[in-house]
Amino acid sequence: MNIEWSKLGFGFIQTRSNIRFNFKNGQWSEGKLHSDYDITMSIAAQVFHYGQACFEGQKAFMGKDGKVRIFRPVENARRQNATMRHLLMPEFPEKIYVEAMKKVVRDNIDYVPPYGTGGAMYIRPVAFGTGPTIGVAPSDEYEFIIMAMPVGPYYKGGIKPVDAWVINDYDRAAPLGTGTIKCAGNYAASLLPSKIAKDNHCPIPLFTDPKEHRYIDEFGTSNFIAVSKDGKYVTPKSGSILPSITNKSLMQLAKDMGMPVECRPILKSELPGFAEVGACGTAVVLTPVGRIYDNGEVISYDTEAIGPVLKKLYDEMTGIQYGEIADRHGWMVEV
Repeated sequence: MNIEWSKLGFGFIQTRSNIRFNFKNGQWSEGKLHSDYDITMSIAAQVFHYGQACFEGQKAFMGKDGKVRIFRPVENARRQNATMRHLLMPEFPEKIYVEAMKKVVRDNIDYVPPYGTGGAMYIRPVAFGTGPTIGVAPSDEYEFIIMAMPVGPYYKGGIKPVDAWVINDYDRAAPLGTGTIKCAGNYAASLLPSKIAKDNHCPIPLFTDPKEHRYIDEFGTSNFIAVSKDGKYVTPKSGSILPSITNKSLMQLAKDMGMPVECRPILKSELPGFAEVGACGTAVVLTPVGRIYDNGEVISYDTEAIGPVLKKLYDEMTGIQYGEIADRHGWMVEV
């Protein structure tokens, strides 16, 4: 292994092992570590035809004290099980889920970026139907795999605001559909709108509600958050967005700082009235948004730097993750 930690990006790197479980005859097998990264399955596997597939995203961090810890893995286990219930996939035992995550991190411990490099170990649990299925029905067999790989800081040279493009002609998910779960199909549906945003020189798309297109839902891969001019933390309440673990954590940190927190429907017309806007998720924690483009209208925030409130929240979150700030809520789980 010869990794230049300072040059790590956010992409796939094959490591020593992944851990795999198989569901057959009504039960999950014991997990086994595998050194190969290829799988073989029937061309009639359910996942290829009817899309029973879901995943999670998580990180482990090398702390200031030299110990490696995973950020809120129980929350990922619960969210993935919620997705699996919705997709009629068998739930995965929460305790085994967390232990498997710890096991694969331990086996790849030398791939965890050192403290001070700004990197982390990205953990990707994925589950999918493998049983041969031609009629529309759930699979009777499944694979659950957890892989782990080192990733660098999402931003090279520090956090800088990005521009967002409001998507008016496409929906990420339907009302009462799969928007609240992390199924693979949601991300397939977002690829074309994401390309439209990038073709307009905006790295991230911003989706509105799929029913009326009057309310803010979320960015392509991240929740929407804003800071009002009177100092409130504001984030959308909607039946078609993914409940972000990062957003949930930031809301708690905002409350710790004495900020009022509002989780409520946000009208698109409110966008010009916010002091700061950001996208939040596992990969980056917080992405400041400098401009939002909507049907020829341009809404500008600070286009040069992250706003002071979002910066404070970012520093607090990353400080906890890297062990620089006390983990007062017990979020970090040592491997």
